[in-house]
Amino acid sequence: MNQPALPFEQLQQCTPVALRQSIAAGQYQGHTSGLGQGRVQANIVILPSDWANEFLRYCTLNRQACPVLDVTEPGDPFFRNLGAAIDIRHEVPQYRVYRHGELSETPLDIAHLWQDDLVAFALGCSFSFEQPLLEAGIRLRHIELGRNVAMFQTNIDTRPTARLSGKMVVSMRPMKAAAAIQAIQITGRMPNVHGAPVHIGDPSLIGIRSLDTPDYGDAVPVEADEIPVFWACGVTPQSVVQASRPPLCITHAPGCMLVTDLWNSDL
Repeated sequence: MNQPALPFEQLQQCTPVALRQSIAAGQYQGHTSGLGQGRVQANIVILPSDWANEFLRYCTLNRQACPVLDVTEPGDPFFRNLGAAIDIRHEVPQYRVYRHGELSETPLDIAHLWQDDLVAFALGCSFSFEQPLLEAGIRLRHIELGRNVAMFQTNIDTRPTARLSGKMVVSMRPMKAAAAIQAIQITGRMPNVHGAPVHIGDPSLIGIRSLDTPDYGDAVPVEADEIPVFWACGVTPQSVVQASRPPLCITHAPGCMLVTDLWNSDL
C-alpha cells in the first residue's frame, strides 16, 4: 500500500537510496530535477531482448541523445553498475508503457509487466549537468519555478538502424548570452549526459513552432534578454518507439528519472 506523499523540499534532503525507497513506496510521483544531492540521473528504456541489441546499436549511432550508462542482463531487473540494489521495476516515479508504438498505460510500478526477456537501458540525463551549471552561477528557471524542464520534438533526424528511426527530442533552458557560452563550455565536457547543446536561438530552425507549448514537461518563460538553449534529450527514444512500433517498450515518464548512486562529478 502506498504511503503518504512526501513534500519536494523534504525529498531534496534525501540520499539517493532514501529517495529511491520513497519512490518505491509510492511517496513521490513527480519530476526529479533538483533531487539526488548531486548524483547521476538516468533515462530508462526497457525492451524485449530481440530488440535490445539493435537499440544498443541505435544508441552508439546517436550518442548525444542516447548516451548509455548501464545495461541489464535479459530478465534481470537490477542495474549492477549504478548503485546499491537498484530495481528498475519500482524506483522510477512514473513509467510509460508503449505497445506497438501506442502509449497504453502510465503505471507507478512495473513489477506486473516484467518478463524474463526484458533488457533495461539507463541513458544519461541532462539533469546531471544542471548541478555544475548551478555551481557556476548559471540560473535555471525551471528549477527556480519548481517545474519540469521543457522538452520539444524537433525536425532533426536521428541516425537509423534497420527497425529504429525517428526525430530528436531536445530540452530547453533559457539563458543570457554570457551564461549560454559558459554552459556550452561546461556541458561540452560531459558527453555521458548529452554534452554540448545541439542548437541555440531561433526554435523554428529545428521545427519548434512555439516555446509556450512543449511536447513534454512544462513551459518555461524566455525573457527578452535571453536566448533559448537546446540540448539533446533522453526522451528521444520515446519518439523513436512511437515511430518504430516495437511490440513492447517501457520508459520513464518525461522528467521522472532514475536517481543513481553515481556522482555527477565522476562524469
